[in-house]
Amino acid sequence: MSTTTEGKRDVMHSKWTIPAFSVAMGVVLLGANIAGHQLVLGLWSLGIMVLFGAAVLLGGRSETVRGLRGDGRDERFAMLDLQATAMAGLALIIAVIVAFIVEVARGHSGEPYDWLGAIGGLAYLAAVIVFRVRG
Repeated sequence: MSTTTEGKRDVMHSKWTIPAFSVAMGVVLLGANIAGHQLVLGLWSLGIMVLFGAAVLLGGRSETVRGLRGDGRDERFAMLDLQATAMAGLALIIAVIVAFIVEVARGHSGEPYDWLGAIGGLAYLAAVIVFRVRG
């Protein structure tokens, strides 16, 4: 059962959203690498992002690609997406904590991992409070 209204597609669930975002990020990466005097790396970055966008756009009948793309979303894929997001967040939090510990052990201040960890922790606490109040 679809949660969108008939005849009106959500922009975030368009099959063009991820490919367009990928190409846009490729252009941003190209610009950043040009600013950093690394044209070849910028072209590689753009190429990788364009290929990824094309793979998602032309993914055909793959249920996974259609779910990522947005035109095959349902309640089950929404739950898979939520679980995958939680797993990615946990992996990122662990990486930030480990990187902070390594930097401190090397005698450094732990930056930028200290403020990344703080942002993650504060965002988590804010989300718990908001979801608790709403629920």
